[in-house]
Amino acid sequence: MKYKGIEIIWLGHAGFLIKNETEKSNIVYIDPFQLDNKDYEKADLIFITHSHYDHCSIEDIKKIIKQDSLIVCTSDVQSKIRKVVDNIKVKIVEPGINFEISGLKVKTVNAYNIGKSFHPKNNYWLGYIIEINGIKIYHAGDTDVIPEMNTIKANIVLLPVGGAYTMTSYEAVKLAELIKPNLAIPMHYSSIIGNINDAKNFIEGCKKIGINAEILDKE
Repeated sequence: MKYKGIEIIWLGHAGFLIKNETEKSNIVYIDPFQLDNKDYEKADLIFITHSHYDHCSIEDIKKIIKQDSLIVCTSDVQSKIRKVVDNIKVKIVEPGINFEISGLKVKTVNAYNIGKSFHPKNNYWLGYIIEINGIKIYHAGDTDVIPEMNTIKANIVLLPVGGAYTMTSYEAVKLAELIKPNLAIPMHYSSIIGNINDAKNFIEGCKKIGINAEILDKE
């Protein structure tokens, strides 16, 4: 899927490849998981939201890293990666940080559960708002709808819809209504939890409130 010079490729589950068509050096991955055995473009930047195996997958990171790849992640992710991957460059972050890296503007935001224990707030796990050529892309990570989202502004949102460990498709629609993006894309379904019906429910709910939403084919 292309949006104003930015290509967004869904890799399945919560994984994405984002490419800036006007700047070929920026090959960005977020939470790669269960990648096929094909020749993927090597990463300039890899953003990991948290240390659960379906988001911080060492096997999949190995498929896309190169000598100068940089992984942006939390401290617990760094510890996990450093045990099995040598000489990898890592930038440790926590929620509430703004920084620039490789020409991109990045903001880290909270991602946690309310009323369930899978993703505690005090783990300081993440969502990311990545700005490319003035376009802000929000990857929510594994999270419920939380108070910190009241201030999020983004052109494109990548939202979990599978429920159980994250918000449901109906809750994701409410979040889309709050953020009012130009485009909403469902994720976190058809692998560990959730199915295509959750994604379809999300699309239908977004259309009812006038928000453009699209299901991406897995690549």
